[in-house]
Amino acid sequence: MNIISTFFIALGLSADATAVSMASSLCHKGFNRKLAFELAFAFGFFQFLMPIIGWAIGSSFGFLIQRFDHWVAFLLLTAVGGKMIYESFQKEEDPIKHLSARTLLVLAIATSIDALAIGLSYSLLEQPIFLPAFIIGSVTFLMSFFGAMLGSKLGSLWEHRIMVIGGLILFGIGLKILIVHLL
Repeated sequence: MNIISTFFIALGLSADATAVSMASSLCHKGFNRKLAFELAFAFGFFQFLMPIIGWAIGSSFGFLIQRFDHWVAFLLLTAVGGKMIYESFQKEEDPIKHLSARTLLVLAIATSIDALAIGLSYSLLEQPIFLPAFIIGSVTFLMSFFGAMLGSKLGSLWEHRIMVIGGLILFGIGLKILIVHLL
């Protein structure tokens, strides 16, 4: 694969992380560049790491992962999205100032499962993985950062209702992953 193909793969893989970044930042008052950086770093890091893991696993275990990766992504995104919707109906005294490390980890893993499959594809094609993984991680970092900043600007307009929208976005992304893999 050439760099241009890898860049377009990176854009496609970054779409989910960007949407989740926007949804996450929509839900948090006081969202700032530092929090956007943390979110983008987590997504970029896992989008970098997962293709390497997928490549390392290689073709001998590829059929096992491909059979259920979409279910894992769907369940993780649905759980996090459902929690966001549930919390939108709870009365909070203090606005959320940051994403918990656990939530951030779950989101980063859930949005990078497709990158694991890309790593498996690279191993089947006997292609090197470090440059593509770096490109994928970098593009995801940049897209997620700008998505989070855009989401934080929109969040101040809609306040509490935005958590429902964010949760529905996460559920929609999970459902899209599931449907694409089942068809």
